[in-house]
This record gives sequence, C-alpha cells and structure tokens, in this order.
Amino acid sequence: MGIGAKVERVISGRSESNGFFVRFLDGLSMVYGFAVKMRAVLYNKNILKSGRLSCRVVSVGNITAGGTGKTPVTMHVAQLLRDAGYSTVVISRGYKGRAENCGGIVSDTDTVLMGPEDSGDEPFMMAARLPGVPVLVGKDRLAMGRLAMKRFSPDVIVLDDGFQHRRLFRDMDIVLIDETSFRADMRLLPRGPLREPVSALGRADLIVLTRSSGPSTPAIEILAGLAPGKPVFRSSHAPYVCGVFKDGAFAAGADQADDPSGMSRSFELLKKANVFVFSGIANNQAFQDMVAGMARAVVGEMAFPDHHHYTDADMNAIVGQAEKRSADFLVTTEKDYVKLNGKRIGSIGLVVIGIDMSFQGQETAFAQCIQNMIAGKPHE
Repeated sequence: MGIGAKVERVISGRSESNGFFVRFLDGLSMVYGFAVKMRAVLYNKNILKSGRLSCRVVSVGNITAGGTGKTPVTMHVAQLLRDAGYSTVVISRGYKGRAENCGGIVSDTDTVLMGPEDSGDEPFMMAARLPGVPVLVGKDRLAMGRLAMKRFSPDVIVLDDGFQHRRLFRDMDIVLIDETSFRADMRLLPRGPLREPVSALGRADLIVLTRSSGPSTPAIEILAGLAPGKPVFRSSHAPYVCGVFKDGAFAAGADQADDPSGMSRSFELLKKANVFVFSGIANNQAFQDMVAGMARAVVGEMAFPDHHHYTDADMNAIVGQAEKRSADFLVTTEKDYVKLNGKRIGSIGLVVIGIDMSFQGQETAFAQCIQNMIAGKPHE
C-alpha cells in the first residue's frame, strides 16, 4: 500500500493500526494544531487583521478536508442572491489552475473568459452555470475582492471555500458538514480530516448538513453543543443528467430531444445501461455509489485524485477498460467533464452527471435566512 493510501485510511478512520506511522501522524497533527490555534488567536485579538470590502461578503466553507458539497452550495447561494435582485460575484481560489497565484477574471456577466486549465475545474464549471454572475479566481481573495469591486461593483461577494481565509472579513459564514461522517472525536490533519478544531464552528453563522437522508443523526446533537443557537439546515445532493455525448458530439437520449439546453434530469437512459464510471473528485466512492443506484450495472470504475487533469493516456485507458467490459456508456461528473475538451471517447457514449442541492422542503426557509442575514436582520 502506498503512502497516500495509508494516510487516507488513517484520516478516514478505516485504519485500526496504532503503530509508528499513526503515532508519527499524531505528532504532525499536534504541530499543525498549535499553528492553527496561534493563527486563530492572532486574528481574534486583531493582531492579524481582516480586510473589509464595501459590499456584503458571504463565505461557503467547511472545517474538513475533502468534499462536502461546497461548490454546489456556492452556486445555489449565488443563484438565490442573483434571483433576489442582488448584484453578485463569486470568488474561488482556482486550485491547480494557472491563474491561482496571479488571479484573474474567469467570467464577466456575459462571457466565460478562461478555460479550465487557467481557472481550475470548479471555477470554470461555476462560470458556465452562473449566467449574470462574474467569477474570479486567486489565492489572495482580498485582492480579488478589491478587483471585483473595481470592475463589477457587486452588492454581495460569495467566497467558495472561504471559511479559513480570514484575511478577508465576512459578513456571513456558511459552514458545511457531511452528516454521514461527522463525529465529535475527529482529529486534525494529517491524523484526521479536520482543517480546524470543531470549536471553530462557533464562528459559523449558518450550518448546512450535506448528504442528509432519513431520520436525523447524532450530528444534530453534537452541533447543538458546538454551535448553540445557530441555524442548521439538512441538505442532500440532487444529481441530474446534464449531457449525453457520443463521438465528441451531443447525442440524443435522456429526453434531450425536448431539451435543447442539454440539462435534462432524466435517468431513464442509465436505468437500461451497463456503465463504466470515472472521476477525479474529493469523494470518488460517493459518486460511484450514486451511479450504482441509477444504472442497470456498473461494470467498472477508475478513480483519480481531486482536480486531476486528464491526459490522452488516461482517456485511452478509460475507454479501453470500458470497451473491454462491454459498457454502454462512460459516466463522469460535470466537474471532470469540463477538463475533457478534445479528448477521445471513441464510439462509446458519455453521460455527464451534475449536482444540485436539495434542502428537503426547506429551500424557502434557507433562502430567507440568508437574505435576512445579508440585510442585517436576525434569523427567525
């Protein structure tokens, strides 16, 4: 087993070992925890200062490494603010994009100006999905906020993955927690998944539990102690078919004939298909499990690291394995699809799955809570 796999098993809690390697990670976690605590003290005492912008700033973030659904929630929040009449801008780090360090404008109100190689995969996807909402990227979110104010004069800026970026003052912090894996005894990186101690949830203004289903879990009770009085919403991922392609071109199917935008949410195509799944996201297993519940059968899968940039060799391997196993379709995420421009898929079809967020009948209450906080009113 490689070192990366060992670390992942320890972080996820799937390793029962208490040997030297785990004790080594414990030591690193103590060092990391001390640094995180000192940084928090410096900000809390205003020794390190947070820069302010002359507009409202809403952060969507989490306290764990890995996927909790930040990008879908960021898009959901940006859409509801835009639809409520607020001029809105989204700022993301642009992780692993060429513009991450220098910063830049991915899209204005009308046009996508960068490709995924420059912007990073998630900002490019947001730019494509959020007409009328400019998207900017850059490691220095304060500098990008100032650029956004100069170019677009927004009423609200939404920060994607901004909870730890305290250099930019936020009017509202939305913190996401995966309800299926959250525990009170989770440890700090690299021994566990925590970016910050769970006590950091006291800074949150609103908490969203993701991947929620069925009756409430112990996470609700844990949060009542960690963030008393803070509004908590349960949510789940709502997948949909956002494209069906063959030989690099849009293909009919999944009720697309009546949906020229290519955003059909029908899964009838997959119910009759044997599929080969590939993805490079933070939680590949969750995506594979989701597709398994939609398709007739998953005949194979390939998983890549988060934000993976696909090469021709990668696609040849994927297509080769899919054809060998007689798959009817390849299935991947919208985030992965945006990085496949010009890549060969041969004669096999490709189904692209997008993710929206469902607030389980509480969409109106969630939107009203955010608008009240933006307007400076207390949550009711």
